[in-house]
Amino acid sequence: MSQDQPESGDAPQPPVQPDWWSPSSPAQDSTQDPTQDAAAEAAAEPSASESTTAYDSPAAPAAPAAPAEPAAPEPLEPAPFGPDRFDADEPVTVPLAWRSGGDGLGRPPRRHGLPGGLVVAITVVVALVAALLGGAIGAWTVQRDGASPNRSVSLPAPSPGTTTRSGASVAGVAQKVLPSVVSIEVRGADGSGTGSGFVIRPDGYIVTNNHVVAGAGEGGSITVVFPDGSHESAKVVGRDSSYDLAALKVSRKGLPALTFGDSSSVVVGDEVIAIGAPLGLQGTVTTGIVSALNRPVSAGEDENDPAFINAIQTDAAINPGNSGGPLVDMAGKVIAVNSAIARVPGTGELGAQSGNIGLGFAIPSQQARRTVQELIQTGKAQHPVIGVLLDRSYTGEGVRVAPADQGGQPPVTPGGPADKAGIKAGDVITQFNGRPMSDSDALVVAIRAQAPGDTVRLTVRSGGKERTVSMTLQASSD
Repeated sequence: MSQDQPESGDAPQPPVQPDWWSPSSPAQDSTQDPTQDAAAEAAAEPSASESTTAYDSPAAPAAPAAPAEPAAPEPLEPAPFGPDRFDADEPVTVPLAWRSGGDGLGRPPRRHGLPGGLVVAITVVVALVAALLGGAIGAWTVQRDGASPNRSVSLPAPSPGTTTRSGASVAGVAQKVLPSVVSIEVRGADGSGTGSGFVIRPDGYIVTNNHVVAGAGEGGSITVVFPDGSHESAKVVGRDSSYDLAALKVSRKGLPALTFGDSSSVVVGDEVIAIGAPLGLQGTVTTGIVSALNRPVSAGEDENDPAFINAIQTDAAINPGNSGGPLVDMAGKVIAVNSAIARVPGTGELGAQSGNIGLGFAIPSQQARRTVQELIQTGKAQHPVIGVLLDRSYTGEGVRVAPADQGGQPPVTPGGPADKAGIKAGDVITQFNGRPMSDSDALVVAIRAQAPGDTVRLTVRSGGKERTVSMTLQASSD
């Protein structure tokens, strides 16, 4: 219970006021007669009804009394506060009104101060003024000391570098291969075009795709642009549309030549580098991996005489203009000749003008080396065959030999490799050298990847029974 409330059952006691507080008598000296002091205090004491009005006690309510008209208070004279007014041992009770923070009449104390919003505004203004003064003082200090920004300071020079790279890095391989890669410009009756090529012999022989130079025809021109920007006219030594390869010759000697690698040792995941002149941008280098092998691809621009490629697939960026350029391994050896790119279905045929979508196809070096060598020596290439006509309308498993004559030609060439091995019209070839055959193009490119005289094995289904036969490939008569 608060010390300002009387305990239950006791008569309320008025607060004790110091003798100098009484509003009915002037302040008196402490030497006044004690009897007079007591009488004065009794006169100044509030009545019981007044006390219960100011300090209500729930235990002993008092009947309300008619309020007496208070006497006009006499003005207070300030009494001196000093040792002569109070005895140090005499207890002094502080009036309740003082302790409660009120004004003695039951009214709450007044709150003094500025509104919160005004205080925030004043604080912001003071902060801005302080910042402005700080800036002004700083500027004055700089001007006084004569300091100014030093605009003559230079940045540190870069440390010396080198253009030497490891021979096994992409940059190292590119520096080795780039001098041998050329751009080819072709002009003919049907227009002009560009492609790529590479030097294969120091005495001026260059490899490219057949479809790159086919546009020159009989009266067109072929110009080779070397890495140093020099130009040289070239002539076609030999070309083959079935393999999409061509051999050119320029009159220069002592050219840096590339060498063919072994494409049969390539595996999926090997790193490769494609170099050429895509979109006429000579000396472009892109990198990737071998993403698949033995892709049956029909390339070339002649629909009546397409090329069949048992291709190496790569995700190295190949674009129009890269055709004929080398695809090299990390030793700088040519493992394939870039030839075609895939297109998104519905945008055109394979090999037509398009952009890279991560599916490029290249002619394996084993086939390219053999074909180019034949073109240089004889001007044409031999094509291995087994001596059968294929039924392209067949949609079942494997590849079916035509069941009847086509265009006056028998399904199986008499005396040919297939005839000697016992293959009959309507037989189904399911495997070639152990590889499953899914369609006619797959079988054609698998045969074309071999050389005449090679021995191959075929799994054949005839009359519901399968058997494996061997045969020696024969060169075509055309």
